[in-house]
Amino acid sequence: MSQPSYFAPPHTDVTYLSSPHVPTVVRLAKDVAPDGMPAIFDETFAALVPALAEQGIEIAGPAFSLHHRMPGATMTFEVGMPVAAPLDGELEAGGITFVPSQLPAAEVATISHLGGYDGLGGAWGDLMQRVASDGRQPGLPFWEVYVTEPSPDMDPSTLRTDLVVPYGA
Repeated sequence: MSQPSYFAPPHTDVTYLSSPHVPTVVRLAKDVAPDGMPAIFDETFAALVPALAEQGIEIAGPAFSLHHRMPGATMTFEVGMPVAAPLDGELEAGGITFVPSQLPAAEVATISHLGGYDGLGGAWGDLMQRVASDGRQPGLPFWEVYVTEPSPDMDPSTLRTDLVVPYGA
């Protein structure tokens, strides 16, 4: 089985691989308007990373968001961190309830988006179009892996986000 895409150099061509099951700790976000996403992400990571460290839970990769339905006026998604071992129960931190979840084991199509988050919509459209043109049916849930940790003073063009979508024949 291939390693998740964030262990490889950026890939600007669509890559098909087997993604393993990955245990995660997440915040569930339901019916969030697109302009509400940055606050959800900021609050989540500000509370989750120290809470995992305090509990001695090993973070096993970069942050991600897992989307359970196609975006529209609102989005429903999980945002969190992959962990070395599944969380047993809930974790409360910063007024947020975190729960155990997983990135699913699946055959996936993936590509690295290099640049600011404002380009993610176009990158997703390109990926979905390419998967379909390769004779595959994109599925749910799909996810984004935030390989580069953002900071306020960084150049957005240096951000790397890996887009991952399961597919069927």
